[in-house]
Amino acid sequence: MPKPPSAVTPPWWHPERLAARRPRLMARGRILAALRHWFAQAEFVEVETPALQVSPGLEPHLHAFSTELAAPDGSRLPLHLHTSPEFAMKKLLAGGEPQIFQFARVFRNGERSATHHPEFTMLEWYRAGSRVDDLIGDCMALLREAARAAGGDGLLRRGELVCDPGLAAEIVPVATAFDRVGIDLMATMPNPLAPDAALLARAAAAIGVRTDPGDRWDDVFFRVFLERIEPYLGSPAPTFITAWPVSMAALARPDPADPRVAQRFELYVCGLELANAFGELTDPVEQRRRFDTDRATAQGLYGRSYPVDEEFIAALAHGLPESAGIALGVDRLAMLATGAETIDDVLWAPVAG
Repeated sequence: MPKPPSAVTPPWWHPERLAARRPRLMARGRILAALRHWFAQAEFVEVETPALQVSPGLEPHLHAFSTELAAPDGSRLPLHLHTSPEFAMKKLLAGGEPQIFQFARVFRNGERSATHHPEFTMLEWYRAGSRVDDLIGDCMALLREAARAAGGDGLLRRGELVCDPGLAAEIVPVATAFDRVGIDLMATMPNPLAPDAALLARAAAAIGVRTDPGDRWDDVFFRVFLERIEPYLGSPAPTFITAWPVSMAALARPDPADPRVAQRFELYVCGLELANAFGELTDPVEQRRRFDTDRATAQGLYGRSYPVDEEFIAALAHGLPESAGIALGVDRLAMLATGAETIDDVLWAPVAG
């Protein structure tokens, strides 16, 4: 039965709904301006790269929007809207740009929730000659800039959770986070590149986390992480989860001190993942091997895989300097800085549907 007219939710552009969002949208604009100012002061160059790419990114669980480019000769080239500007930005690093950043519109099909949107704004930046740990200081500075620009008391909020970006960050290796909930994660990784799903499933069951027959190691890992670890991260201070298993960091260098883990961290604020950083892998042979593994996983799970960007592999072979890079969700940061309940509350116009 249709809803009575009085119960119908007005469209997003309706004056009442737009007026309700407007204070947060104004804050979003101030946040973007403050972040740009910070990067300018730090002598970064702002770049722009195309959203249409030969390869949209090869993380197995990300689904791209795909299209074709019509050439003058009548041929058609398959292209995809990027899920991250990473490949193109690393080509610029290989070309000699030392410090770059970009506010990129990125696209991920099948992602829509209170904290996901199929088209969103990603802030991505790279430092040549730097280590992944150097990016922690960048993140802390940007959190403070965003909180100040939003106005109010300088705190970040999500529901009842509060984060003070003025506090010292908590830095926690993945293995330590699992130890805290009763799982020896490293014991389930006798072969770091092929961790033992059965071992992790038994450990998860022992602490009351459901597992299913046929679960891969990654499936169990994320179930434990999402149920028992992530909701408690990033309050009262920002939390950086570091030293991820090397099998979960396809574009990151292994840690020389422990090759079972990679130079990767994720930033959490108020139980929400906000950023993902790598010490960038520079070996083209190893990169291709990891891409092949991810493409095989995607083919097995979803019956599709995206092509390798051969120009990106060529850029690595030409010489990618030792560098560190990171991607941060701008819409999520605006949510946290304004206390918004959903990502749509900080968007001028949501995607239809």
